Amino acid sequence: MHSGRTPERLTKRSLVAVSHAIERAALATAEDGPLVVLALFQRPPYFARERAVYERIAARATVTVVGMVGPSPAQLPPGTYGVALDEAEELAREWSVVALTPRFGATLVAYDRGEVAPAATLESGRLFDGRWGFRRDEALHEVLRLRERLAERLPAPARAGLDETIARVRDIPAGPGESRAEAAIRMLAVRGERAHRPEPADASAGLLDEPGLRRWTGMDGVTAPGTLPVALVAVRVDEPAGAPERFGRRSAAREGQAVLAAVTAVLRPVDRAVRLTDNEFLLILPALAEREALTVVGRLHEAIGGLARSYPFVAFSVHAAVTVTTRRPLPVAEVRHAVEWAVREGVPVATLAPENAATAGSR
Repeated sequence: MHSGRTPERLTKRSLVAVSHAIERAALATAEDGPLVVLALFQRPPYFARERAVYERIAARATVTVVGMVGPSPAQLPPGTYGVALDEAEELAREWSVVALTPRFGATLVAYDRGEVAPAATLESGRLFDGRWGFRRDEALHEVLRLRERLAERLPAPARAGLDETIARVRDIPAGPGESRAEAAIRMLAVRGERAHRPEPADASAGLLDEPGLRRWTGMDGVTAPGTLPVALVAVRVDEPAGAPERFGRRSAAREGQAVLAAVTAVLRPVDRAVRLTDNEFLLILPALAEREALTVVGRLHEAIGGLARSYPFVAFSVHAAVTVTTRRPLPVAEVRHAVEWAVREGVPVATLAPENAATAGSR
């Protein structure tokens, strides 16, 4: 059951802003109870950031339901009804917040696409298909939907509280000014999103240092395993032994810049690369499957092989290791170890089993 609105593409930045607006509305002082709030957070780290807010909501609401994959009772505030979602079920992909009283309603319902848009960080660029609004009847639809989907996992007091609020809402007609207020909110949301839209960048903007990698991948912020898949490609580019001595340091510097340009040329706007050493690189390719990542490696081999036209006396050798992971933090050490193995064994491309960087194969 849903409102009939056409879903729109939302970044995580937009999703968080709307979620916070709904939560703030739920906390506003108003004589329009009973209040119910239902929220699906996907993974515990995302809820942990908002735990204090939900402590306050649970103290005011008749029923507060929080669902995510694998919550523990210690992670949930007192008075909150927790629902453990299975990794494989559809609700595990959903990030939703619904607040409902007899005279107020607000909804955000978003489904994870497992994709990203160019953004300041990997997390903020995650893409969802969703809809949101501040209309009571739409909130009622969503409470009914989640009540049906979660009924067997909710205790009797939670179901009774939901049913009481639903009955009260049905007895009172919706307010006539909801669409006007929502139109104003949407205008502000659109302006805020435009203000944070990243400017187009050239290929070199995709190159990070190691501190930049930490910031961009969310290691210093809020991120969680099990959501967005990321292909990691470790690349080692070697020139023949003695090349700098034979051709001069200035020539070696030019060659290094040419290699760097070839590496960054294969990146999409959402990708990033890190120069780990003079001849070792890490490519971070969000939302790519292994086959697609191997295609990128093939293009990189061709680009570096093409440098022979400019540097005919230097034949670069290229080795790579590829894995696709939903782990956080990213298994950078494992994929670097795999490319070292590829160099020792003379394997052009090593692949690691998904989510298991311990076993390297070859392609």
